[in-house]
Amino acid sequence: MKIRIVSTLILSAAAFACGSLQAGALTLEQVRAQGYVRAATANEVPYGYMDSDGKAKGLAPEVAQAVLARMGLTDVQWSVTPFGSLIPGLKANRFDIVAAEQDILPARCEQVLFSEPNSSYGDTFLVPAGNPKNLHAYEDIKKDRSLKLAVVNGTSHLAAAEGVGIPEEQLVIIANNADAPATVSSGRADAYAASEGTVGSLVKDNLAAAAPFSDPVVNGKALRGFGGFSFQKDSGDFVAEFNKVLVEFKKTDDYKTILRTYGVSEASIEAASAKTTADLCAGK
Repeated sequence: MKIRIVSTLILSAAAFACGSLQAGALTLEQVRAQGYVRAATANEVPYGYMDSDGKAKGLAPEVAQAVLARMGLTDVQWSVTPFGSLIPGLKANRFDIVAAEQDILPARCEQVLFSEPNSSYGDTFLVPAGNPKNLHAYEDIKKDRSLKLAVVNGTSHLAAAEGVGIPEEQLVIIANNADAPATVSSGRADAYAASEGTVGSLVKDNLAAAAPFSDPVVNGKALRGFGGFSFQKDSGDFVAEFNKVLVEFKKTDDYKTILRTYGVSEASIEAASAKTTADLCAGK
């Protein structure tokens, strides 16, 4: 499988303008005719990133490459760009596909086409090894006023904590994921809330992911994300063929192995097939 790497962070403004004006590979026929696929990801472990050898790794790129290979598209030209630039870059015709486990949300569905869900991910807690406080839900923090929960400011995890009623005095606000292991190991917080993939990437000898873990319920609705691959709006038949192959690939052990490698639980692997993109785009 050929994988070419292009860092979009170093492309010149002139190259951007030129790329935006070129005729894009929108249909499946055009993609096959050009002989390669322009794919983008964000540099976010474990969802999509480039390893030290310059290879596209992570949950989304590895599934995308497997699906594209089964479609006979083995030459993938990878670009890395900030998460917030993925959809604008797709709309500007810089990419044919984005593989970054973007949440399939109604507002995004108005701008791009999404594949069927590739993954489902709930939250979990980073806790001391052995989970000594027996924490398996946000509600467990709420019930014991002596407990502290660390969260990154501005995230959905903070919103979930507030949504289930955890008071401000029980929250420890930290700057980023990298601060979480020290915050929990030191006892400054009893747990750190993040997506299960993020927590999995932070587990060390003295830390573990709380399992099993219950999705938080806010306003009567369980909070759970569903990630997919996004495409340009004019790529209907390309998306249809990709979906056909993706749905079959999700039935294989190879698919499950990729997700397990990046910390996705068995429950979330099963949940990835529980909803359709049509439902998610409709906000259901």
